[in-house]
Amino acid sequence: MTDIHFLDPNPSGNPAVLLLHGLGADGSSWTLQMLPLSQAGFRPLAVDVPGFGASRYDGRGWNLQRVAAQMADLLKELGTGPAHIVGLSMGGVIAQQFALDFPHLTRRLVLVSTFAHLRPQNLSQFFYFLQRILLVHLVGLPAQAEVVARRVFPRPEEEELRQQVVLRIKQADPRAYRAAMRSLGLFNSLPHLGQIKSPTLVISGEHDTTVRPEAQRKIAESIPGARQAIIPGGGHAVTIDQYEIFNRLLLEFLTERKI
Repeated sequence: MTDIHFLDPNPSGNPAVLLLHGLGADGSSWTLQMLPLSQAGFRPLAVDVPGFGASRYDGRGWNLQRVAAQMADLLKELGTGPAHIVGLSMGGVIAQQFALDFPHLTRRLVLVSTFAHLRPQNLSQFFYFLQRILLVHLVGLPAQAEVVARRVFPRPEEEELRQQVVLRIKQADPRAYRAAMRSLGLFNSLPHLGQIKSPTLVISGEHDTTVRPEAQRKIAESIPGARQAIIPGGGHAVTIDQYEIFNRLLLEFLTERKI
């Protein structure tokens, strides 16, 4: 049995929808998508990536290829067959790796608030990424968690959401977190995205300051037949701050017929 922890609220649903969370989060970050997907007949599987949430990191090396393979092993163990793959931020990077390495297990691909090659587009992003790297390596996860939480949920009324982000990041394995940051910094799928044949939707928040919508557009332009949807008013955590619009777009895409 796999030691990957996952939420499986509708085990009789079909097909499966593999939900991959962002850096420092866990499977519970998909709570607002669980019921709509289940009601539509899908089997949502919200995993905790190794080193995050309740999934233990074994210390034997954390990289995107290995994590994608662990996700494939989970689907095989559960006997789901090919699944829809949905990933946010880091989860979107894992989803790209999964689609490239396991095309036979990938039905449709939904890439949310993510990137193909992470490069700062302005000074604000540059100093934000630099600050995160320095904090996580020199100070620790708690200090870095506060910076991330305020960037993702900047509005005064989002204090409870900020505290949830901080709590989840503090619970992560620091070794896995640092390794994930390095893997994300080195990731570059742009030369390979043309190989993805699965129908793909890129969903972006209009006001995402972590990965600007223009950077996300490069993914849609590089995958044959892919398209981008930009959600007005959405931030990096568009699955939460604009969840109703996001859920509608997600379900429409997953249920539309192939032309």
